[in-house]
Amino acid sequence: MGLIIFLVIGLIAGFIARAVVPGDDSMGIIGTLVLGLVGSFVGGTLASLIGDGPMNFSASGLIGSIIGAIIALIVFNMVTGRKRVA
Repeated sequence: MGLIIFLVIGLIAGFIARAVVPGDDSMGIIGTLVLGLVGSFVGGTLASLIGDGPMNFSASGLIGSIIGAIIALIVFNMVTGRKRVA
């Protein structure tokens, strides 16, 4: 059951990150899910660094996942050169 919740939170975080970051991010549902999962990992890593707690590969909450997904999407766009983020 925890894996399903993790996937749903990742999917929601990916959709919200794509809506917040300006521009056209044409990726399917699998790409959005991967973006959200990477965002959960980035958010969990940042939370463990700030909170000085253990780093677990888990959904760090919806807010941390969204922030991590936004960071991951901006970095992905900068690395691939798909669009500029001002």
